[in-house]
Amino acid sequence: MSSAELDWAELAFGSKKPLRELKAIFIAAPRELSAKRFKELVKAYLPEGNIVLGLAKEPYIDGFEDQPQFRTLQIAEVQKIIKQVNAASPTRQIVTLCYLQRELPYILEKIPFKRVVVVNGSWKHVFHASPAYYTLMNNKTPYDMVSPFCGEAEARAYEAAADAQIVKRLDAMQLLNQHNFSETEMRDIAGKSATRSYDYSFQTGTALGRRLPSQRYRLLISTFNKVVPYQTYAMLHGSTREQHFSPPNDLNHYDTVHAEMWLLIEAQKAQREGQKLDMTGTTLFINLMPCPTCARILSQTDIAEFVYSVDHSEGYAVAMLEAAGKKVRRITT
Repeated sequence: MSSAELDWAELAFGSKKPLRELKAIFIAAPRELSAKRFKELVKAYLPEGNIVLGLAKEPYIDGFEDQPQFRTLQIAEVQKIIKQVNAASPTRQIVTLCYLQRELPYILEKIPFKRVVVVNGSWKHVFHASPAYYTLMNNKTPYDMVSPFCGEAEARAYEAAADAQIVKRLDAMQLLNQHNFSETEMRDIAGKSATRSYDYSFQTGTALGRRLPSQRYRLLISTFNKVVPYQTYAMLHGSTREQHFSPPNDLNHYDTVHAEMWLLIEAQKAQREGQKLDMTGTTLFINLMPCPTCARILSQTDIAEFVYSVDHSEGYAVAMLEAAGKKVRRITT
């Protein structure tokens, strides 16, 4: 391995001198970047000093395995640029550092980087609740949060290309080739639907079904929490939750239309197109219990039953929905 290619596995229990002496700007292992966007980051930060580019050893951001919209940056995508820069610059170099994503807090703790750059959408949940963030704060290391895209045109083009791959992936699971489903399969459909979301703070999915005499369900519609006005918007401009350092379950700052509300929007669209979607007596499967606002709205629908896995807002929705005469069940296995 050359001096321009480092691996944390070889440095973790040995000398950190190869990294420390660089006094570098560290771009923490990012999600996918275009060559054009990487060039922009190099142009912005190379004048400040050497750059250490983190490269995740995993192919996807932790927690988003096999999801096309959360692939990690691979060396092949930027290697040519790195070689060109290193050949042309006698005083500033780009060095790569490969590591497992879980090792990031330890790297930040041990190496006094001049500045750390984190790319939006390169972690699960919000950055200000992560161990990496607290390590930066404890070390008083300055950091920048940047977009993975050059601009809106690239962000929208990325969404279009990734969505095609997401749909193809879900189609390959052949869930929708059946006519009816077991309860377990309905919950699985809700979970798979959630993976269409680009909201890295939390992906929520629903599956609305009508119970059949066989105790199975006929799937009517499935939805997810969709980032608006387009799915890559929060990655491009920054997550509203992160900009406002929102606490868990905060209902003032978020970037999506909640999955339950998207279901009602889709139902309204179906009615407009002459396709009646009768919700009377149906069951809604959802991985995350609705927030208080959604629960109040859902309490006034014809949906009869709600089946969920993860609680929210200390059970407010359960009390609201049950008070409205709905049946609510939590299944965690």
